[in-house]
Amino acid sequence: MDLRYPIGQFAHTGEVTQAHRKQWIQDIAELPTQAREAVQGLSEEQLRLPYREGGWMLQQVIHHMADSHMNSVIRFKLALTEDTPEIRPYYEERWAELSDSRALDIEVSLQLLNALHHRWTALLHTLSDGDYARRFYHPASKETMRLDHCLGLYAWHGQHHTAQIMSLRNRLGI
Repeated sequence: MDLRYPIGQFAHTGEVTQAHRKQWIQDIAELPTQAREAVQGLSEEQLRLPYREGGWMLQQVIHHMADSHMNSVIRFKLALTEDTPEIRPYYEERWAELSDSRALDIEVSLQLLNALHHRWTALLHTLSDGDYARRFYHPASKETMRLDHCLGLYAWHGQHHTAQIMSLRNRLGI
């Protein structure tokens, strides 16, 4: 198993159906609980363990999910209110090295994920087929991304990072 991608990389080809969207919205809604369960009972020392050699500490993974998903919600809102806006990329690896990601209690980001995903899910349930077809331009990847595809990507993203935490726990028996 590739420890970087314990559930594989995101891959979706073809049309995004309403069934796909429904499942992905459910995945987004469930992430805060799954993330909390993944780190439940871990000590501060265990939270400082990297999920793999050369990887982020578990606490950095939790803080990264909050950072990344905040950016995603903003990208959704930009695409819903502007015509194919160019979003601003960020250096996630640099954000993960900032003091809040390396030292702040994960409870802050777990609460943030809970509130953010509650709002995001409420918004997602109201979007039309036309809304999900809206796009934004990502200058780093030079791609124009549809919101329905982005929804799938972020549903995967939460499961991906939760699986990294669970993979370490399983390997160490913690």
